[in-house]
Amino acid sequence: MAKAPATEVQVGARTVRVSNPDRVYFPATGATKLDLVHYYLAVGPGIVNALRERPCMMHRFPTGLSGDKVHQKRVPGGAPPWLQTVRVHFPRFGQHADELCVTELAQVIWSVQMSTVEFHPWNSRRAHVEQPDEWRIDLDPMPDCPLDRVRRVAGVAHEVLDELGAVGWPKTSGGRGLHVYVRIAPDHGFKAVRRAALAFAREVERRAPDDVTTTWWRKDRDPTKLFVDYNQNARDHTIAAAYSVRGVPRATVSTPITWDEVADAEPEDFTMATVPERFAALGDLHAGIDRAVFAVEPLLEWAERDELAGESAPDDDDEDDDA
Repeated sequence: MAKAPATEVQVGARTVRVSNPDRVYFPATGATKLDLVHYYLAVGPGIVNALRERPCMMHRFPTGLSGDKVHQKRVPGGAPPWLQTVRVHFPRFGQHADELCVTELAQVIWSVQMSTVEFHPWNSRRAHVEQPDEWRIDLDPMPDCPLDRVRRVAGVAHEVLDELGAVGWPKTSGGRGLHVYVRIAPDHGFKAVRRAALAFAREVERRAPDDVTTTWWRKDRDPTKLFVDYNQNARDHTIAAAYSVRGVPRATVSTPITWDEVADAEPEDFTMATVPERFAALGDLHAGIDRAVFAVEPLLEWAERDELAGESAPDDDDEDDDA
């Protein structure tokens, strides 16, 4: 069968050429590359808000989900001159990478043309790459952890955030877990933010010891509990952005939800097929995140308290297999 000719998509003032538009990316649903383009156009303001000015790893599927997955940090040669990048240094390897840095929707669509399905941004922006401005709370269920436990722990996390005076912005992960983002001032490096995130995780664990673990090594964790993964705040650790499609058969989406929805939200209901209508009705539920900035100093005080009590922090270079 002859492949369909390339098509052109108008994105604002840009024209993006999309090759192989009828290539099936999601065999379970039949969704094509062009369907993926249309999805990101439909949630454009949301995905740009989530990625804006952040170094971004692209998770590419050159032949769709039936083929290999490529984790790509470097923008390939031949990118259009209007594509924005930021140079990131990797001291451990003595190398650098010019990573995608989204400032407009056309750059997202260009990335989809380059077979990107998932977008994984840093929690810092290019103006201050070494100082995060986003604290990420990853509620990561272990294999036998039920959904009601995830929801219950999310409620505890919300309670602690309220007591701190921090505004949390929840979203589904696109899998079984939940993420909560908190905008922070870019006043500290990655190690300090990770240290603050661990102090928060330990407080959640104290309040819900039957539900939560902060045990570092996966093999040592209770498989029925929820791991509050503070290491997602370590340098160069990324998770799927709000509104990013996930590279799974049903094309689930990491979707912003309200705190009121946490108790009933079914992760499998948020897909590439359903989220555009939701976005049209509700808009970007994370649109206000930049107006709610939290200072992490109280958490750093908690961290110092815990360390004085003998609760040491694992080295962020001593990475677990799913950190």
